[in-house]
Amino acid sequence: MASKTLTDIAARNAKAKDKPYKLAAGGGLYLEIMVNGSKYWRMKYRFAGREKRLAVGVYPEVTLKEATSARDKARAVLREGRDPSAEKRLAKQQQKLASANSFEAVAAEWLERRQDLAASTRERAGAMFKAYVYPWIGPRPVGEINAQELLAVLRRPESQDKLETTQRLRQLCGQVFRYAVATGRAERDPTTDLRGAIKTNKNRHFASITDPVRVGELLRAIDGYSGQFTTKSALKLAPLVFTRPGELRRAEWSEIDLQAKQWNIPGSKMKMGEAHIVPLSTQAVAVLEELHPLTGQGRYLFPSVRSPRDPMSDNTVNAALRRLGYTTEDMTGHGFRTMASTLLHELGWNTDAIERQLAHAERDPIKAAYNRAQHLPERRRMMQAWADYLDTLRLNERKVVPFKKSGTRR
Repeated sequence: MASKTLTDIAARNAKAKDKPYKLAAGGGLYLEIMVNGSKYWRMKYRFAGREKRLAVGVYPEVTLKEATSARDKARAVLREGRDPSAEKRLAKQQQKLASANSFEAVAAEWLERRQDLAASTRERAGAMFKAYVYPWIGPRPVGEINAQELLAVLRRPESQDKLETTQRLRQLCGQVFRYAVATGRAERDPTTDLRGAIKTNKNRHFASITDPVRVGELLRAIDGYSGQFTTKSALKLAPLVFTRPGELRRAEWSEIDLQAKQWNIPGSKMKMGEAHIVPLSTQAVAVLEELHPLTGQGRYLFPSVRSPRDPMSDNTVNAALRRLGYTTEDMTGHGFRTMASTLLHELGWNTDAIERQLAHAERDPIKAAYNRAQHLPERRRMMQAWADYLDTLRLNERKVVPFKKSGTRR
């Protein structure tokens, strides 16, 4: 006589007894009812000559239909000569590994390790991830995310005309992917495939002073600044190095080589992700030597007034310029870069050397490698001549003396 097939009603109505018992569901599947009333789906099978059990789930969370489907899949695995229990353990391990290697997990780990960033900077980055990235690709294994998937994520803030947010997110995601590559959880950084695919805010303007006479006035105003000494030092150094404001305020003493007269900025701090060398003029070295007794025992050249463990605020230089009487329409911290670029070009210096010193991206990778190798000696000469030129403006010498050697390729 054939055994009865288990029905959902029979499974639901099964009551606990003094000891566990089983209700067969066919094909090795059965429902085991425990003394406390709990009901577990299990499957009995043989593999490599041994009788084994496969846990299928808990009833009624796993229905009879779902349990029989799982049984059929397990039997298919058996027919292929594989052990369903071993396959299930492997799937769990892979799921656990995928969870640990999700974009969200890797991004959180990367942020935690970036103690060189101010706490406020890490908090802003985390908030941007939560608002714009995690809801869509947070659970995804970081190594499986491709450029198209990431582009779809970035399109959301872009469609709202949040172009700076979109560009910042692309940069942050790129740093997470590069960290994943470095730690063996991804093969490559897909953000490199998005160049030109996202809108840029081409109308962004940083106020700057480029008239030589007014530059001299600004430099004399900086000399007379009566605020914090570290802020004054940052103001004095800014026109001599013309780095981005974030690079300046996060400068560390470990990056400064006074003997070699250069500042070595690691790629992790640079907008384009490449290490950058800033040759230091005699005047820049003098500023640093004067600053060293005050902050040289700490990490940052320009530490925060609230905590020496953090760099100065990203608004400190701009606030100091406002204190000197310069409005946001007159001059900004970023404006020192425009000042240097404009005047150096007017004075005849090699465009490639200027662009490389500004750490602008080179579209041609072969040319970029050539520039990195060939322009450093010229950049050293340029940076010293630039500092000397600023001295002439500071001293109110109306006569502008060209300092470009004749015959140098432009």
